[in-house]
Amino acid sequence: MRKQPSSDGENRTTWLILVGFGDLQHLRFLPFTLFLAIYVVTVGGNALIVLAVASSRTLHTPMYFFLCHFSVLEIGYTSNIVPQLLQSLLEGKEAISLLSCLLQFYVFASLAAAECLLLSAMSYDRYLAICRPLHYPALMSTWSCGCLAAGAWFSGFSFSAFTLALAAPLPLCPGSREIDHYFCDFAPVVGLFCGDVGVMWGAGVSISGFLTLAPFLFIVTSYAFILRTVLRIPSGGGRQKAFSTCSSHLSVVGVFYGTLVVVYVAPTDHMAPLLRKAFSVLYTVFTPMANPIIYSLKNQEVKRALHRLWGQLLPGQLLTSSWIPA
Repeated sequence: MRKQPSSDGENRTTWLILVGFGDLQHLRFLPFTLFLAIYVVTVGGNALIVLAVASSRTLHTPMYFFLCHFSVLEIGYTSNIVPQLLQSLLEGKEAISLLSCLLQFYVFASLAAAECLLLSAMSYDRYLAICRPLHYPALMSTWSCGCLAAGAWFSGFSFSAFTLALAAPLPLCPGSREIDHYFCDFAPVVGLFCGDVGVMWGAGVSISGFLTLAPFLFIVTSYAFILRTVLRIPSGGGRQKAFSTCSSHLSVVGVFYGTLVVVYVAPTDHMAPLLRKAFSVLYTVFTPMANPIIYSLKNQEVKRALHRLWGQLLPGQLLTSSWIPA
């Protein structure tokens, strides 16, 4: 465990202890190896998707533009938490400053909100492509795509900043500075402060609920219209082709919202702390890994682009560019 600074009383009050997975100290190298492998796959897989889309002109479409942004979000999302988790697995309890804890929560909440909004933008893209194909080029122009992506990023970071700003005037609670978690989630952060935390708690729950439920309802509505349109297609092949363009996105939505429901909706008040942390691993570690796996397995265009990219990166192929589509 890192040494906790003790130069003066003020420093002691602004340093916290993340308990992490202290119960698994005797198995530390096993979970460390597992999470390290998942982290490498997550970052490498999402980075490969970004490179594949950027290098293949056939993928320069709105759907893959949003996919690139989603992959970048996943890299930032997992990199904000997993390196610290890996360190805690090796060292046990870890000291973290209050400022670092609040910053980690802010980045985590912002990227999670931006992911929800970006998933809804991707569903809107699929709705226009299938239900309004004649208007699709005009409604999904480069300007429109840029505004939707920028709006997702800006909204996520803006709303999270508002929640965090409510903590500024609140005093820290005296006593123990231990956080029985492996990262600074919303509930542990709120638990650090005393006084009237009801406003902060209410605002946080309301904003997070709005930024997750509203995009989810929008996604469900979009796919209801898509389903109605697809069922009107006379040929079975046409229906299958239309559905195939949505399957990857639907799978990512299912994994993302499924883990959120398990962690934040399922009753966990009476669960053991270790079990609650295990559930949190679902959306902080495993979910970001699902994005490149799903798109590389279910999307043929991405598979072909990754295959061409891999062929270029092989030894002896670095100087060839014949694989780039005309």
